Amino acid sequence: MKLRSVDGGSASGTGAASQGESVYARMLDDIRSGVLAPGARLLETEIAQRLEVSRTPVREAIRRLEADGLVSHMPRAGATVRRLAYSEIMELYEMRTVLEGTAARLAARSASGVELDELQSLNDEMAGAEGDGAQLFALNQLFHRTLIDAARNRFLVKSVNAVHTTLLILGPSTLGRPDRAPAAVTEHQAVLDALRSRDGDAAEGAMRHHMEAAQRTRLRMLRDIGILDDSYPEDAL
Repeated sequence: MKLRSVDGGSASGTGAASQGESVYARMLDDIRSGVLAPGARLLETEIAQRLEVSRTPVREAIRRLEADGLVSHMPRAGATVRRLAYSEIMELYEMRTVLEGTAARLAARSASGVELDELQSLNDEMAGAEGDGAQLFALNQLFHRTLIDAARNRFLVKSVNAVHTTLLILGPSTLGRPDRAPAAVTEHQAVLDALRSRDGDAAEGAMRHHMEAAQRTRLRMLRDIGILDDSYPEDAL
């Protein structure tokens, strides 16, 4: 199966617009991968040199990231990647759990056979991609996107997209942990089994379990690298 990817822009036709989109996409990926970590200053000149572009598309990308809620302006520091407090991380995962649990419930009713087969194929590919963090991340994104689309609710899709964008601040995928990828595949399969049985309660319950497991792993990762602020309770796990 060929994975969809973000296009890097074109040298012809759309010109500046394509370059601006490309810079925005690259900065998003830098935030997700941890190249631009929470609290990192976004210096236009430095980023422009690194990406080999002018400052104009960088400035536009920073504005878009600010509108997305990923960047904030700090006194004397300028634009920086947002650093989420422990309470915000908990709220973010609570909302993700509610939204994706609801998506699973709706998909149990409305997903087509083709969509269920696609979800199975993606999960099977994840099982075979152990150790390949980039591939696991891409497949996992497609799995969740396909399931959410199968829910047939455009307002839900919009809300989930907003949550997923904010999650980028938290850095690399939890699937980079050696024990997390196999567990995620097993959790996905539980969701899939409930979808095929058209059992909305079971599908929602399985997805909530999946989200809660991802949240626990994320908190451990953030604790280990020192990203969580002083409000983080050490006994939370």
